[in-house]
Amino acid sequence: MSSRSLRVAAFTGGLDVPSARFRVRQYSSALAGHGIELREFVARLGSYPPARRQLRAAWACCTVASRLPGVLRSHRYDVTLLQREMLSTMFTIEALTRAPRLLDVDDAIWIYRNGTAAKRLAEAAEGVICGNTFLAEQFARWNKRVFVVPTPVDTTTYVPLRDPGNRGRAVVGWIGTGGGLRFLKQIEPALASVLRRNPDARLRVISDMQPELRLIPGEQFEYVVWSRESEVTDLQAITVGLMPLDDSIWARGKCSYKMLTYMACGIPVVVSPVGMNSEVLARGLVGLPAETQEDWVESIEYLLTNREAAASMGQDGRRVVLQHFSITVLAPLLARCLWSHSH
Repeated sequence: MSSRSLRVAAFTGGLDVPSARFRVRQYSSALAGHGIELREFVARLGSYPPARRQLRAAWACCTVASRLPGVLRSHRYDVTLLQREMLSTMFTIEALTRAPRLLDVDDAIWIYRNGTAAKRLAEAAEGVICGNTFLAEQFARWNKRVFVVPTPVDTTTYVPLRDPGNRGRAVVGWIGTGGGLRFLKQIEPALASVLRRNPDARLRVISDMQPELRLIPGEQFEYVVWSRESEVTDLQAITVGLMPLDDSIWARGKCSYKMLTYMACGIPVVVSPVGMNSEVLARGLVGLPAETQEDWVESIEYLLTNREAAASMGQDGRRVVLQHFSITVLAPLLARCLWSHSH
């Protein structure tokens, strides 16, 4: 590696966008140790359109205009890192950034607008960094230089509860943005059955949006508003972590980050064996797969009633994250990708 530093201009979708937090921002200090100075250019107006359609045209114009100063400043850097599109589902001014460019992708973004924006982004980049093998297979159609770099977990922050024996009531938990609540809704009958058969247990949902779960008794339900400050503490109270998905292209593009954060905190998981979830499950006895409503009931109940087995799975999950998905392990991989594209 060269003794000089590499300056990278990274364009992300917003302060609280998970991909920005976990695939760019949390790498900053680790990459510094590899001679890389990472400067993030955040979408101040966000990369996703407002819910009200009549506001979208004005929002799009303002968003692109607000991005232009950063695009110009990117030419002072050595490499540009683009996270998805600057304007959701559209190819706009990305090609005006400094080349060489690397595109970072952690979702199946080609399912929108017939994949036009995703294809043009990939073709405008010198390489594509993908969060899993499913994404890599798709983007390899449009770019010959594809790298798989999973989303890393900060294992110094996401840590097990010091004394898990003091958890108190059993907690079946889910964390995620409002957009993923539809997956939780799909297993609501199973969750209601588990809670009915385990009256001392409760369901905890950590999100930016309160779910509508009509089958769950109010006294056994806890909604926690997500915040960066309390996220880890809120997670550590969970006994069993859930990651339901459907078997769709979008779900197969997911990078299992929810699952990995549970595991980093020493929490056994019950997950849909879809896409990368299956790959993570194969790395150790970290939890149980579930497909049908009956599977979800049996798997969750097994972990609630077999605490020794659950504790062992939690420990194995922590080990898998430390060995394969920690910042310490993945930062050198990302650093090599970035350095390999420097002039």
